[in-house]
Amino acid sequence: MFLSHSEPWKVFLEYASRPCTVLLGAITATLYFLWGREGQVPVLVCSDGFRMFLQRYCPVVSERFRPTPWCWGGRVQTLVRVLIKSSPAVTYRNELIRTQDGGQVCLDWVDNSESAEYPDCLTRPTVLILPGLTGNSRQTYVLHAVSQAMRRGYRCVVFNNRGFGGEELLTPLTFCAADTSDLERVIQHVRQVYPQAPLVGTGVSLGGMLLLNYLARRGKESGLLAGLAMSVSWDTFESSASLEQPINKLLFNRHLTSNLCRAIKKHRRILETVVDVDHVLKARTIREFDERYTSVMFGYKSCVDYYQAASPGYKLPHTAVPVLCLNAADDPFSPKHAIPVALAKRLPNVALLVTAHGGHIGFLEGLFPRGEGYMDRVFGQFIQAAFEHPQDLKVACGITE
Repeated sequence: MFLSHSEPWKVFLEYASRPCTVLLGAITATLYFLWGREGQVPVLVCSDGFRMFLQRYCPVVSERFRPTPWCWGGRVQTLVRVLIKSSPAVTYRNELIRTQDGGQVCLDWVDNSESAEYPDCLTRPTVLILPGLTGNSRQTYVLHAVSQAMRRGYRCVVFNNRGFGGEELLTPLTFCAADTSDLERVIQHVRQVYPQAPLVGTGVSLGGMLLLNYLARRGKESGLLAGLAMSVSWDTFESSASLEQPINKLLFNRHLTSNLCRAIKKHRRILETVVDVDHVLKARTIREFDERYTSVMFGYKSCVDYYQAASPGYKLPHTAVPVLCLNAADDPFSPKHAIPVALAKRLPNVALLVTAHGGHIGFLEGLFPRGEGYMDRVFGQFIQAAFEHPQDLKVACGITE
């Protein structure tokens, strides 16, 4: 059967006149247009030496990042990641270590004993992972990081903040972004157990703040080969202001504050000896929580003093190991104007990788973004580059022994 010249147009008009078809076609066309239009190569701010190293051994920094077309905007990326991201199967070996104040910290290890690339456990490269504010080793972004490291033959250890790893609080002390004492204890322990194994630290969100504050405090004595920080809040004052905007307060601030209060309530018996727990539990924002709990717990005169101490941006010049930092310009937790671009330009060992989109710990791409995403690839490629080419990395960053 053959159609005349006019008949194809009749068929087209018949289908095009159907509202659902027109709407679906318009949505599809718009999504693919935006997907292609907004796909951009991230901005990489660093020294020429560090740039050449990253482009050679960590090519993801030069890739065009196209966010998931139906998952538009930083807020949506942030929310959808929590709901849709897959959870790779990971089996941990738990260890509790004691701290100087008599408390305990929960570590979750993945020994990767079947590693063909590094069969000797004594020299097997180790990745230390620091989760976010209310996170632990079961977060999807942690599981994906562990999966990336395992497939490359590395060992992983996740440092769970006090009170969030399932362990009992033995002393009335939890954690904050400015206090690096627990992290120092953990790194000391890992180095003692595996003194011959190179160690790279990775922190996400608050974990990244903690890592950067530690690196700035310890300098050349950090015990780390390199650091990777993702979705860091560079200026705590600016982050707090951003999270108190009406939409962000509704979507994120109240939820995180509720999780923090839940942890305080769980450990109420021991914490009420040093803080007014009932007053803390009435907090409705992270700033209120920090005013009533964190600054009091850690001996700061005010929340302002705590936020100044917690902000890692201005401390970058004190770091002494190569550091790669990934942020999205539309991160509702860390506004783009707070990213220390001008400072990083002057530092040979710091690289800032900034995507136009991605939200907070989002970086979702592809139509069905359940599996590996951009952030996961940055993590995997950078730790591999650091472990496989340590001398080249030091030279690139102007680091001398």
